[in-house]
Amino acid sequence: MEFYGTQPQHDLTYSDVFLVPSRSAVQSRLDVDLAPGDGTGTTIPIVASNMNSVTGARMAATIARRGGLGVLPQDMHPQDLDAAIRWVKAQPAAYDTPFVFTPDATVADALQVMPASAGHGVILEDSAGDYLGAVEAERLGRAQADARLGDLAAAPVASVDADEVGGGRAAFDLLVAAEADFAPVLHHGRVVGTLSRTSALRATIYRPAVDAAGRLRIAAALGVNGDVAARAKALVEVGVDVLVLDTAHGDQESMRRAIAEVKALGLAVPIVAGNVVTAKAVQDLAAEGADILKVGVGPGAMCTTRMMTAVGRPQFSAVLESAIAARELGKQVWADGGVRYPRDVALALAAGAASVMIGSWFAGTIESPGPLATDRDGRLYKESWGMASTKAVQARFERLDPFEQARKQLFAEGVSSSRIYLDPQRPSVEDLLDMITTGLRSSFTYAGARSIAEFHERARVGIQSAAGYEEGKALLVSW
Repeated sequence: MEFYGTQPQHDLTYSDVFLVPSRSAVQSRLDVDLAPGDGTGTTIPIVASNMNSVTGARMAATIARRGGLGVLPQDMHPQDLDAAIRWVKAQPAAYDTPFVFTPDATVADALQVMPASAGHGVILEDSAGDYLGAVEAERLGRAQADARLGDLAAAPVASVDADEVGGGRAAFDLLVAAEADFAPVLHHGRVVGTLSRTSALRATIYRPAVDAAGRLRIAAALGVNGDVAARAKALVEVGVDVLVLDTAHGDQESMRRAIAEVKALGLAVPIVAGNVVTAKAVQDLAAEGADILKVGVGPGAMCTTRMMTAVGRPQFSAVLESAIAARELGKQVWADGGVRYPRDVALALAAGAASVMIGSWFAGTIESPGPLATDRDGRLYKESWGMASTKAVQARFERLDPFEQARKQLFAEGVSSSRIYLDPQRPSVEDLLDMITTGLRSSFTYAGARSIAEFHERARVGIQSAAGYEEGKALLVSW
């Protein structure tokens, strides 16, 4: 990357900078390869953050199916974490994971997990797992809240035989021939997944992130205190592909010890460590064995660290300095936080990141944990909160006695409750991935880059005023 026109005299965040187009020989956006090449096995540079309100099992599976990576939070109870990892590993890579209900469940039950949007639906099975029917999501919006799903399933929904699905194009053609936008995929009478025309189309563009056995990849976070080595070993044994050693202040001795302990196990999975914002911290953690450094202190939407402590650093400069240091050591960085628009993802990559972690933006999607809620205006939302907030601290230390838990809460930071609204046009995290990766592909073609490595070299970045940033926004109302 090079600065265009002028060199910065102070630290910069994403809104302070822009990309300058360069001469390009890239003919098509589909000629661009978005694989990070950071050893994680992902094929797009997107990581779902290890926040309780962002990444659960369904989010992790969906992101991996499109080539990214989901990081399960360290706050999950061990048995829940184990179950989530096994569940993700059991999900199909070629089809969407179904939302399954019994016939006695109601429309209200179904609308807690998905909006009445085209291309979605629910599957009905009995207690033995036998397929009983399906209900398209759009129909849920026209039915009474207390209506039984079993009654709605009396109207047949076209299904697809897994043996007939030879790929995304074939699946798309099958759905068109059946005049269906959503369909269960059956194999010997059992549901193995679902498809929509859009998901079939996505299968022709994305490559899933899968392990050597063809199972979806998944990452898990763990803290730096206690028996870190034992937890890391247990996670890898159950199937975790990437370990994320995570604490708000990564540049500390406990992080160095944790990295060294995990590295000594020889688990043969990438070790991500953070968060840091300086070259020196990158060098120190890399020396202990970290493969990827997670960069960002304070830029997150749910984070109040900078206002509470004055600690942090504008994210573009933090990523730029950290990535330069990491590259000299043969390491990589993930840019964690501060992303509001697809442009910010492109700028993080231009600064040298291999992948970009996204948190709150993904919290308002079908796949994020927690039920859908409706505000007084009928808008759908999910609740989100920061991982250092009072709410997160209560969950993390719920097994402590009341006195110790109360002491922990005195030092809580961050937003404990925020409504993240679903975009009616993009209710799924896959819709957001489409928007982000489409923007990235265009950014690469403007720079004349066919890969992330080329983008790191060819990106030209200019510095702009606040007025310049405002000029780039679309006008959503008439003059």
